[in-house]
Amino acid sequence: MANSTSRKSNFNDCLPIMAEKLGGDGLIGELCKGFQLLMDRDKGVITFESLKKNSALLGLQDLSDDDLKGMVKEGDFDGDGALNQMEFCVLMFRLSPELMEQSQFLLEEALHQEFVDSDFSF
Repeated sequence: MANSTSRKSNFNDCLPIMAEKLGGDGLIGELCKGFQLLMDRDKGVITFESLKKNSALLGLQDLSDDDLKGMVKEGDFDGDGALNQMEFCVLMFRLSPELMEQSQFLLEEALHQEFVDSDFSF
């Protein structure tokens, strides 16, 4: 996706800093607040139109219509043309390479610890 590359290069990735300062629950809470700011109040989801209308609230005013449509399309897992809250949160994590790397490391570390703590008898 050509626009995805240009959008990611213009994206100021603040999620790792937020995660460090707020912790996991705090970060999810802030993402939910962001969802509330961007969503269409009548539909309860983020549409292209609501994203375009409200994007300046989160510093995304410089994104083109194609970039905004691409964001909705990239995060729309159920194919309804809009982002529900879960799709939005997943998209924000996917747009944060550093946070994804940290999440992968923490998952691997937790799985390793679980294996070590378990008493497997063969």
